[in-house]
Amino acid sequence: MSTFITKDFEPSSAKAWKQKIQVDLKGADYNSTLLTKTNEGITIKPFYHSDNFEKLNIPTPKKDFNVCQKIRISTEDEANALAIDAINRGANALKFIAKKPFNTNILFKKLVNKGVEFHFQFEFLSKDFIDNITKLLKEEIVFYNVDIIGNIARNGNWFTSLNNDFKIVEKLIQENSKEFILGVNANLYQNAGANNTQQIAYALAHANEYLNKFNGEVASKIQFNFSIGSNYFFEIAKIRAFRYLYNLISQEYNTTAIAEIFAESSLRNKTIYDYNVNMLRTTTENMSAILGGANTISNSSYDVLFHTSNEFGDRIARNQLLILKEESYFKNAQYIATDSYYIESITKQMVEKALIIFKEIEKSGGFLQQLKEGTIQRKIKENAQKEQTQFDIGKLILVGTNKYMNEQDKMSHDLQINPFVKHNPKKTLIIPIIPKRLSEKIEQKRLKNEA
Repeated sequence: MSTFITKDFEPSSAKAWKQKIQVDLKGADYNSTLLTKTNEGITIKPFYHSDNFEKLNIPTPKKDFNVCQKIRISTEDEANALAIDAINRGANALKFIAKKPFNTNILFKKLVNKGVEFHFQFEFLSKDFIDNITKLLKEEIVFYNVDIIGNIARNGNWFTSLNNDFKIVEKLIQENSKEFILGVNANLYQNAGANNTQQIAYALAHANEYLNKFNGEVASKIQFNFSIGSNYFFEIAKIRAFRYLYNLISQEYNTTAIAEIFAESSLRNKTIYDYNVNMLRTTTENMSAILGGANTISNSSYDVLFHTSNEFGDRIARNQLLILKEESYFKNAQYIATDSYYIESITKQMVEKALIIFKEIEKSGGFLQQLKEGTIQRKIKENAQKEQTQFDIGKLILVGTNKYMNEQDKMSHDLQINPFVKHNPKKTLIIPIIPKRLSEKIEQKRLKNEA
């Protein structure tokens, strides 16, 4: 390697750099002027140096990421056609979202033996139905993503009851020991306003409920679902920090588990006004997911908030991932973030702070107990309100919505679905965790004022 640049320059230590910066500050305080504190309590420094570098041993997937197309099942024939089209256009993973049991023979017609991963999001719990799918897809790679704790966190109620739900899941695990039956849907916490360290800690505590109940053998058979926001480097660090901590905790159960991570674009920062900016947001979010080491990534369409699912939006979303993978040098890029001083520094801080939260949860009786008491909900709400205030005063910016607004942009004529929090008052066992976007209040005001 050429030494043309380096041979005439002596290396400088971290101490020397800091001294030089302090001289240039001309009396201003280094800590208050150049150190930034985030909502998570992470400290961002003005420079990073090998003198202070501490590398974490983070388990990283060996395979490249999968491009996943999400499909909500309205009719089996339509979902099957959409799935075949997605595969033909480059997707190598499919995620089916189902409100009720469906005809598996119709849905999976011409889909098996294609080398495609199958993922599910069931909004119901039926052992007989899942048994049927396991038989049909016994030669496929399948992630069933059954998450009874995630269901009560989102909806406030069990599918049937605590004991019955756990009995059903226990039987599914016993009869399908090699399958990814369980899921931990931590995307709920991000979309409701939890900060990054909270998301890591809650995902760990959520999973630990399953490990306590079903023993450490299930540690390597849980899929973790994360939403990825627009804080580029922090989102990379979030996935890496979670991988590190999950591996650490699994060792307490005398096993070693490498987390299986499904990543998707956050909805919290998406907007209905100047909606094309959503494509820029999801692009950086996909990049964070790739560099963080997500196994499978699903992208949200730019119009997901206000249009029903459509071919154009789905194709653009899928192509964003394909372009990153095939044309932008992000294929097998899961190792690139390794040894980055900045990313490793914030990863380490996230690990430390998330571990403190996790230990507090376990000391207080565990994740389910804190959900029952409303502690998790309160902590998420506190951070969500902090972010909302930052957005309202313009400190947290969404371009096109609270900065550089196009006053001529009209949306009332283009809303096919309701993009706002849906209020459905009902009796629940616990307070549900409700996802909410940052821009909802300002959007409702603009819609009201449209001529």
